[in-house]
Amino acid sequence: GRRKALGTIGVVFIIGTAIASAASGYPMLMAGRIVLGLAVGAASATVPVYLSEISPTKIRGRLLTMNQLMITLGILIAYLVNLAFSRSEMWRAMFAVGAVPAALMVAATLWLLPESPQWLISHGQADRARKGIASVIDEDTADRLVARAQQRIAEEREKQTGDSGAGGHGAKGLLAPDVRPALVVGLTLAAVQQFGGINTIIYYAPTIIQQTGLNASNSIFYSVFIGVINLVMTLVAIRLVDRAGRRILVLVSLGLMAVTIFLLGLAFVVGMNSVLTLLFMVVYIAAYAGGLGPVFWTLLGEIFPPSVRAEGSSVATAVNWVSNFLVSLAFLPLASAIGQGETFWIFAGICVVAFLFVGRYLPETRGRDAEQVQSALQSRFGHEPDASAPATDARTR
Repeated sequence: GRRKALGTIGVVFIIGTAIASAASGYPMLMAGRIVLGLAVGAASATVPVYLSEISPTKIRGRLLTMNQLMITLGILIAYLVNLAFSRSEMWRAMFAVGAVPAALMVAATLWLLPESPQWLISHGQADRARKGIASVIDEDTADRLVARAQQRIAEEREKQTGDSGAGGHGAKGLLAPDVRPALVVGLTLAAVQQFGGINTIIYYAPTIIQQTGLNASNSIFYSVFIGVINLVMTLVAIRLVDRAGRRILVLVSLGLMAVTIFLLGLAFVVGMNSVLTLLFMVVYIAAYAGGLGPVFWTLLGEIFPPSVRAEGSSVATAVNWVSNFLVSLAFLPLASAIGQGETFWIFAGICVVAFLFVGRYLPETRGRDAEQVQSALQSRFGHEPDASAPATDARTR
């Protein structure tokens, strides 16, 4: 189940932290980082699925966006931990601090978190699911929700065994014709979230800030300030995601990201004032944190059909982290080869292409159930929607 998976991931976090903090050399340190990386990847795939399955449709966007809020809070705390343990002899303690949130995660899965009702129903444990739902709403509504979920699961399984079936569960199900639109959108957004350049700013903020001419000794404080902006704008996204909708937030975010990272590149090419350069960085991060950053994780929990949601989320998360690795690996060599400003212009071009893609292929998912989302995706890709799916408003497709 999802809860046990999250508990296991927490244990892996603790193991990775222990290896890294006890490292006696570079190979052991890298081993610890690899274990931590596996845990981060697994959590990134599991948490959006879990949140989407326990969230009421009305507040699903806000709850899924909370995932990104916690990520940005973690980044800010990491900056502060870096500041607190800045002396070289304190690096072991710096790594050891990571065991604290991991232990809290394990404790939460043991005593606080409920199992996903969707998972329970799909595994023949409808009574447990009904009991869990009834603990937060009335029993009549719980009965209706469970009955509806059972009907949907039965229809999906019947469809998968028919001649026109979706291709089954797992990886095979992801390649089914009616799932491909969700897969294309999910993988594209996963790649764009990283190839838009955000983590070159987050990871190399102190280095970039020093290169603008600002005082090197204060670069870590500027980095903390950027982390605060990231956190505040994610809070703004949480307020807007269920009001304005997912699609408009992503479009506005990508548009602002394209403009500001282009200007950031121009600042490096022509040698603009360092304060202006820092301003472009701040606005770029604010644009990302107020849209693409958190809303991607919201969409990841919404665009895939329930039968392949876990698999789709896992594949998209893998693409996201591979893209993260490639951008982080290529940024410094590319900046050395063609210039830092010109490298930022490449990211700006990617944001423009992503803006056009989202405008054409991403439907609005706010307030829609799984069937309506799939119908809207099919329409966006020029396919005939499933006649059994509830109608969608053409204005928000």
